[in-house]
Amino acid sequence: MLNMENRPHEHFSLLKTIPSEIREVTLRALSFYPALKNVKIDFVYSDNIRKSFMQAQPRLTSMYGSSKCRSYIIKIRRVFSLNGDKIPAHDLPGDVLVGWIGHELGHIMDYMRKNNWSMIIFGLNYYISRSFIITAERAADIYALNHGLGGYILTTKEFILKQAGMSENYIKRIKSLYLPPEEIMVMMDDWLSED
Repeated sequence: MLNMENRPHEHFSLLKTIPSEIREVTLRALSFYPALKNVKIDFVYSDNIRKSFMQAQPRLTSMYGSSKCRSYIIKIRRVFSLNGDKIPAHDLPGDVLVGWIGHELGHIMDYMRKNNWSMIIFGLNYYISRSFIITAERAADIYALNHGLGGYILTTKEFILKQAGMSENYIKRIKSLYLPPEEIMVMMDDWLSED
């Protein structure tokens, strides 16, 4: 029998497939999204991801029925290039992974409120419109912030922008698509002052 005291987030594993190496950080990220507890999500390693380290999307096979029964996949690159060295994804700092996964879960929260036709339009727009990508990526960040992941999102952004040794082009892309750390801190301060 599983000892829940040693694994406090294990109950978030319902309907989830998670590689064992990233199970703990994934469950920690999922714990910020109770609404996803009964949603089928597969976390899989993939080397077939375009221009990013992680990617969330609905499973195509689940797009034929009701949007309430939709399932999702989060693809994760198996290796990450850190300062020119290739390291396994699971060797990244835990808080960085929680933030990254939390951002992807923000996408799923956004997808859940769209019907299947809206998801098809979303997918097409994501591939043809830069302004649409900016809106979608910032929405995922805001979902993560609204669910209490602000500190993790900041840690992830600081890691990408200052520690990972990414190319200037990649850093420019990140800065243009996602909420900047300064804006995240302002939003977090505003929410704290409202409490």
